[in-house]
Amino acid sequence: MHLFRNLLHDYLFTIPVVVLVLTEITKMLVENFRSGAWHLALFRPGGFPSSHSAFVTSLLIIVWHKLGLQSVEFAMAFVFAGIVWYDAMSVRRAVGEQAKALNQLQTLLHFAERLGHSFVEVIGGIAFGAVVTAIGIVMS
Repeated sequence: MHLFRNLLHDYLFTIPVVVLVLTEITKMLVENFRSGAWHLALFRPGGFPSSHSAFVTSLLIIVWHKLGLQSVEFAMAFVFAGIVWYDAMSVRRAVGEQAKALNQLQTLLHFAERLGHSFVEVIGGIAFGAVVTAIGIVMS
């Protein structure tokens, strides 16, 4: 435990990485509960909670914690997080819908349809990332 606490304190970027891994595990458990097919969610796009949203939220909180709300780095992290959240809900989701339509039109290839996230999945990722990051900061 002491080694883990030192790792979190000395390398705060470890917290977003832990958030990412825990989000993927949570996504796997949620998918197992929904469909019984846990393997469909592990390190794949889409699903609840959003790993991308959790990761950038954690990163944003770490920058806020270390450098403050007034820092240029926080502003950059906030814009980066906003782009990721937007991309997860709109661009990647639209590509998934297009893949679904293409899959209905042809039979040679099968395109991945689950690429983006719903609003709830992104909010879930943001909340998950914030809570796990807060715990990580307290532990460091």
